[in-house]
Amino acid sequence: MLRDAVRALAEAKIAPYAAAVDEEARFPQEALDALTANDLHAVHVPEEYGGAGADALATVIVIEEVARVCASSSLIPAVNKLGSLPVILSGSEALKKKYMTPLAKGDGMFSYCLSEPDAGSDAAGMKTRAVRDGDAYVLNGVKRWITNAGESEFYTVMAVTDPTKRSKGISAFVVEKSDEGVSFGAPEKKLGIKGSPTREVYLDNVRIPADRMIGEEGTGFATAMKTLDHTRITIAAQALGIAQGALDYAKGYVQERKQFGKPIADFQGVQFMLADMAMKIEAARQLTYAAAAKSERGDADLTFQGAAAKCFASDVAMEVTTDAVQLLGGYGYTRDYPVERMMRDAKITQIYEGTNQVQRIVMARNLP
Repeated sequence: MLRDAVRALAEAKIAPYAAAVDEEARFPQEALDALTANDLHAVHVPEEYGGAGADALATVIVIEEVARVCASSSLIPAVNKLGSLPVILSGSEALKKKYMTPLAKGDGMFSYCLSEPDAGSDAAGMKTRAVRDGDAYVLNGVKRWITNAGESEFYTVMAVTDPTKRSKGISAFVVEKSDEGVSFGAPEKKLGIKGSPTREVYLDNVRIPADRMIGEEGTGFATAMKTLDHTRITIAAQALGIAQGALDYAKGYVQERKQFGKPIADFQGVQFMLADMAMKIEAARQLTYAAAAKSERGDADLTFQGAAAKCFASDVAMEVTTDAVQLLGGYGYTRDYPVERMMRDAKITQIYEGTNQVQRIVMARNLP
């Protein structure tokens, strides 16, 4: 029922704008409005804060179905979870009430600020500082590659509170867009997901109350890593949706396109490509859904399974979208058809929330 409802909404209210959102590199406001109106913009927020209280699998299905028609729009529910999960996992009850309630209502999105210009895969090498000053902290630094930056009202920011302790000297904070000293860089000009703004976040003597720290001082990096164990699965879901959208489109096309007097779907070479695409998507789906169930239960092997789902599903998405472009021939290479956009959008799923090389390191260190 959930899948049918989200698919119907996505096809009616999000798909019609997907090409224009990509072409104009603009935020998919129509998608945000439709998702918020149907309480699908942040389904993971627990019911006690006014949220839908969706479990990890339901969240995955929402993201998958939105990504099937528009990858940029799927980053609304995905990044709302990424940005707010540190608060849910480690925040005080007062902090949860303060920030989960407006998120659930649709009064503001949540972004996640971990990466920096010189700290990508090596996130523990960050330089953003948070210095205690009475009952406040003062933050200074630059965060890079921040999804939905400038659009979101709330930001989970990782900053160094004790430079002598490397990862154990990092703390997490909630910063608001309206805080004095917060500003944003120009949107990055990207290969794909052009409808989701990616910008730098500048923190210039941003003074915030000490009670906006998420968890204890020095626990920010651990919270960040724990968050990614859960949210990598949402990227797997996004990749899965992109791949499914590409297969669905290619399948329809090959049945209509005639060459040598018959539909190209009748040729064995084409059939084998479609069979491989469908088989790999199904394998990715099973891995992703199983990881979502583990996320919900908090299983001991979640770190391995989350990394495996993200890595496998994103590799599949890149392969399937590339094959979809091939199946459409010259038409696939034009912007008149959606598969070239899907191919461009798929690429980022192999890079963000930990590159697939990093995922393999994570898996190797957490072999079941």
